[in-house]
Amino acid sequence: MVEKRIDELIKIINEADYNYHTLDNPTITDQEYDKYLRELFELEAEHPELIREDSPTQHAGGEIIDEFKKVSHKIPMMSLSDVFSESELIAFDERIKKENIIPQYMCELKIDGLSVSLLYEKGKLVRAATRGDGTIGEDITHNVKTIKSIPLKLTESVDIEVRGEIYMNKKTLEEINLKRSKQNQPLLQNCRNAAAGSIRQLDSKVAAERKLDSFIYHLPNPEDYNIKTHSDAIDYMKKLGFKINPNNKLVNNIEEVLTFIEEKKAIRKDLAYDIDGIVIKVNNISDQKKLGYTAKYPKWATAYKFPAEEVLTKLTDIIFTVGRTGQITPNAVLEPVIVAGSTVRRATLHNEDNIISKDLKIGDIVSIRKAGDVIPEVIERKKERRTGNEKDFKMITNCPMCNSTLVKKEGQVDYFCLNDDCPARKIEGLIHFASRDAMNIDGLGERIIEDFFNFRFISKISDIYKLEEHKKDLITLEGYGNKSVDNLLTAIENSKQNSLEKLIFGLGIPNVGAKKSKILASHFKTLDNLIASDIDELENIYDIGKKIANSIKVYFANSDNMEEINKLKTLQINMNYIGDEVVENANFKDKSFVLTGTLEDFTRDEAKKIIETNGGTTVGSVSKKTSVVIVGKDPGSKYQKALDLGIEIWDEASFKEKCNRE
Repeated sequence: MVEKRIDELIKIINEADYNYHTLDNPTITDQEYDKYLRELFELEAEHPELIREDSPTQHAGGEIIDEFKKVSHKIPMMSLSDVFSESELIAFDERIKKENIIPQYMCELKIDGLSVSLLYEKGKLVRAATRGDGTIGEDITHNVKTIKSIPLKLTESVDIEVRGEIYMNKKTLEEINLKRSKQNQPLLQNCRNAAAGSIRQLDSKVAAERKLDSFIYHLPNPEDYNIKTHSDAIDYMKKLGFKINPNNKLVNNIEEVLTFIEEKKAIRKDLAYDIDGIVIKVNNISDQKKLGYTAKYPKWATAYKFPAEEVLTKLTDIIFTVGRTGQITPNAVLEPVIVAGSTVRRATLHNEDNIISKDLKIGDIVSIRKAGDVIPEVIERKKERRTGNEKDFKMITNCPMCNSTLVKKEGQVDYFCLNDDCPARKIEGLIHFASRDAMNIDGLGERIIEDFFNFRFISKISDIYKLEEHKKDLITLEGYGNKSVDNLLTAIENSKQNSLEKLIFGLGIPNVGAKKSKILASHFKTLDNLIASDIDELENIYDIGKKIANSIKVYFANSDNMEEINKLKTLQINMNYIGDEVVENANFKDKSFVLTGTLEDFTRDEAKKIIETNGGTTVGSVSKKTSVVIVGKDPGSKYQKALDLGIEIWDEASFKEKCNRE
């Protein structure tokens, strides 16, 4: 009898949640809902053996974890390219049409929250994860279970992964801040930070109290469910019980996209949640596959970012910072002001020429905005507000950290500190080494590195791997303890196993970014091979060139750099490439390939992987440097350009033959 009543209550409450959160159509009153939920809590307390995984009481929180576990995304969670103007949107549309596609677009509100991946097995939620670096995220299941708009059980017993955004409503933020103000606690500055901070709680009761919400907007593998369009994927996810944004709209051309943007700009401030733009996606899935991806973004989608909010404040000073390459950057010190929901106290001024061109003086009233709603920047000074007490800007001539004479190279706008021993350069280099795209040492952020540097625990990269020797001292520092220090030391130890490209990027070789590091690692296989390479060999690697080759040789010719690398070897840092193994194939080795059209037996990503594992490189556009263009069904303008330039062309049968895939 009790079990039957529990089943009835779960059915009533789950249906009420679905109608309220997903359909925005409440079917019972709040009083009725609370009465049913209270009865369910009482019955489950008396009969804990009858608590079901999909019980709405599991939304209440209570689980406490020790740490966030790392999880791998089987399908990478890519970010979107940004556009900021109508002309950029039209250019996006034109690029798609050049591929002989007449697109329909799905327009969606870009929710200012936190991306999430939800994994279900047989209809039950088994894992929720953050985006992380796109490949590795963090398991946040215990907190996501507290979000009522995210179903614990779907309407169908299906294995599926969906993706969306976790956010906080504006009204919820106001209520939380009112309560925190009465308790003399610091206020949460904006909805996005509040949502992210709530998800980062180890105690799920805190997340439950924050009343987070969600919208689901992406099915990574729609073809597995015989779904042909993004709009059908949205409908399917709604049918499964997910909350879908009611403002989504399918439009037929770029003109309708622009109209949608203007409509949503007008109601932006009236929405219950923050948005910072509009996402535009090609609707047809086969068209999406045809367009493919860059290294970072899908080519079939983009995000239009709203013009940033501008506010006025006073420029009280200009100070200078030193980057890891020695570059000197002037920064505005501002009277604190709230811009787009967060307090801004500083903003980069980029370089001397920028300050002079804007005629900035210390004491000016200036307008501030966040570029892309993220990075604060000074737009202009308000000359009419000058009082005569402002001070002229004067560029410094010596490094603010080590007092070395600064150098401005001919043809450049930036000044540099050339002192390799400058402490500021060392700190920035350490921060870069530990960063996500480099060695990805979780817990070793900017503030902690600065603390450790100032306490003289670390002064160079190799010292990071000797922090175990200082464990007793670290535990005694304010804000640290056994658990946090153990987690940090574990993360440091784990980073020793990273593939070579992470190390190359982490070393901070000038002009060698993350993508170039991957190319070098896959080509040379070991750091020793890279060190031993000559200029000619480096220049002949696709996408490297003379400037990068010179940077590499200069870096490894430095005895201090080599001494540090030898220490890293002694400390057992991996110096080998452990990515996909490249097969020596003369048809592909050191050649660049462009794919156009649709291949019958391979997806675009599968073809790229085959090319790369056979020693080739894929690029997005055809040029004189392109070695081969692989042509599938319905090729675009790249095919004609290849013909015009006399570039070698393979059809799919030739491609299979060359890579031994017949």
